[in-house]
Amino acid sequence: MAFDIEMIKGVYTKMAERVDKAREVVGRPLTLSEKILYNHLWDGNPTKAFERGKDYVDFAPDRIACQDATAQMALLQFMQAGKSKVAVPTTVHCDHLIQAKEGATIDLKHANSVSSEVFNFLESVSNKYGIGFWKPGAGIIHQVVLENYAFPGGMMIGTDSHTVNAGGLGMVAIGVGGADAVDVMAGMAWELKFPKLIGVKLTGKLSGWTAPKDVILKVAEILTVKGGTGAIVEYFGPGAISMSCTGKGTICNMGAEIGATTSTFGYDDSMERYLRSTDRADVADAANKVKSYLTADAEVYANPEQYFDQVIEINLSELGPLLNGPFTPDLSTSVGKDMKEKATANDWPIAVEWGLIGSCTNSSYEDLSRASSIAQQALDKGLKMKSELGINPGSEQVRYTAERDGILQVFEKLDAKIFTNACGPCIGQWARYSDPKNAPKNSIVHSFNRNFAKRADGNPNTHAFVASPEITAAIAIAGRLDFNPMTDKLINENGEEVMFEEPTGWELPPKGFEVKENGYLAPEADGSHVQVKVAEDSERLQLLTPFEPIGNTINGAKLLIKAFGKCTTDHISMAGPWLRFRGHLDNISNNCLIGAVNAFGQKTNFVKNQLTGEFGGVPDTARAYKAAGIKTIVVGDHNYGEGSSREHAAMEPRFLGVAAVIVKSFARIHETNLKKQGMLGLTFANEADYDLIQEDDTFNFLDLNEFAPDKQLTLEAVHADGTKDSIKLNHTYNAAQIAWYNEGSALNLIKKENNKAS
Repeated sequence: MAFDIEMIKGVYTKMAERVDKAREVVGRPLTLSEKILYNHLWDGNPTKAFERGKDYVDFAPDRIACQDATAQMALLQFMQAGKSKVAVPTTVHCDHLIQAKEGATIDLKHANSVSSEVFNFLESVSNKYGIGFWKPGAGIIHQVVLENYAFPGGMMIGTDSHTVNAGGLGMVAIGVGGADAVDVMAGMAWELKFPKLIGVKLTGKLSGWTAPKDVILKVAEILTVKGGTGAIVEYFGPGAISMSCTGKGTICNMGAEIGATTSTFGYDDSMERYLRSTDRADVADAANKVKSYLTADAEVYANPEQYFDQVIEINLSELGPLLNGPFTPDLSTSVGKDMKEKATANDWPIAVEWGLIGSCTNSSYEDLSRASSIAQQALDKGLKMKSELGINPGSEQVRYTAERDGILQVFEKLDAKIFTNACGPCIGQWARYSDPKNAPKNSIVHSFNRNFAKRADGNPNTHAFVASPEITAAIAIAGRLDFNPMTDKLINENGEEVMFEEPTGWELPPKGFEVKENGYLAPEADGSHVQVKVAEDSERLQLLTPFEPIGNTINGAKLLIKAFGKCTTDHISMAGPWLRFRGHLDNISNNCLIGAVNAFGQKTNFVKNQLTGEFGGVPDTARAYKAAGIKTIVVGDHNYGEGSSREHAAMEPRFLGVAAVIVKSFARIHETNLKKQGMLGLTFANEADYDLIQEDDTFNFLDLNEFAPDKQLTLEAVHADGTKDSIKLNHTYNAAQIAWYNEGSALNLIKKENNKAS
């Protein structure tokens, strides 16, 4: 039986009335995305049609999911909200703080030792506030959610950008910062700008070496890393229906890499099969009663151009396997000849040192079974591994079932390392090198979602390429980036030429899923007696002090850094070894913007301190300004804050005295995170004004006392020679968000309102 089945039935009970009303109000047929959005309005039945990309709307999500790295700060914030229990079903999943090195058993034991303080905090705070807790080793958050909590037509938010994975089961699931999650935990509405809609029509059918992963790799090529910003991507068509549920999850998962708000698919037979296979027949039965409401109206898919803001069509029968990378997930190349030409032209290492299969993107039973069919062929054909191979199962249920069915043993016979059911290398938790910064140039291939520089192993010289699990397995066996398993032969240990046959696998385990200990701990019904302890001298955890309002007068601010080019949340707040400080704002702020390239000098973590004229690290320089009572600003390029939902990327600058972040454009989640923390997130009205910013500038905000929705702000940049430039700045703050700014943070406002209510 499913978790929270009565809540799910409640969502379905109100769906017909609300969707019918929405259709009447909007005056046309509805997409699936619109049906889910209108069914989750905070105010109940729809009374107006919302304008996509413009109207801010209050929603009532059904549930929340948090991973251990982001849950620390989210729950530290929730502890300040004055509530005794979370208002909606919430879970915490311990998957980020487990480093991959030796293998599952040793690595998990090590994690439980070095991070016991954090795990104990998360377990106790979950128990106190009515939150479900998934222990270390239980699995990767998004796979566990798909197996246990996702349901067609639902809405959830999660403190991880790949929360969108649940779209594979027909949800609108959206990655947010912890402050957004705290709002909903505290019983408040969740605000989102009503998304635009991108329709992706899939025709034909996947076959041979082509996998669902190749669909999203192709979409990433078409839309680029920012082409989905502010939009929900809705997949439909015969090609969508022919795909497995976990394959749909893979596609939705990597939608985060195109900046999409989320991605989703209409409810179909594959979702029903998956629900029943994962012991949720009750959810399938309930969904079947409202089946027509769990997909778009027929007219929408028949004439998609009339209902979506953009439509893309992909013929799956013509799609071939792809490799995306290096250093960005939207640089797409066909396997084989095209890759050889591009790698040669760009001096990418042809030899592949590692193949990695797993992560929240591709760690299902189907993924492992298809990859193992290639591994089994290598054994049968007498081939030896030319690369190292690592496997991260998605959950203990997947791992146990795969071991029972002999799948993991196939990999082990090829000397693959089976890592813990956790994120591992995908999020930088990989002890590959003792000195990553000085490690050699090399190539790796993985089935993960992100491949930014230093992402997996901390080595800036690692060229990471994203592929399907089966292509990853084949290339790892061949040891060459330009290997094409459809045409190329390999020499086995007997000197014979052999070729791979097409991969095979199972959508779902033929004998069903099985697990002995899934790692779940239910909270006590009344957690009022539970003590949550945070040691005063802890370097891992720190109770929060509310931020003071920045105020409506900012004069004499200094430039902290002008970031050049791509500046993701990995650049602003690195993961990897820094994950251990995610619950300690002061300590983790020592990584603030250390990965950003300074436009002046083109170095990282090397900026000018205008008070002394000396150069130093970004955090040290920021602390010097803060100690002197001087506010600072950060300037950035396009799509600033791309990547993870990491709210630390907003909280750290705020903590260090940054008052405003001014960029050419923002990634959606990061812009919201800045607003939540009571900062100014602004964009240049004229992008060319980015070039006016000089290293020794001082800044005055001339009309911040008139801060209002839809009203530009004026920045005066005073240069070292005494000349000045007046720069117009745009913003997307509405009245409620300006109230966050005025109070110092959204959390301050929640606490103030709770105090009034009590």
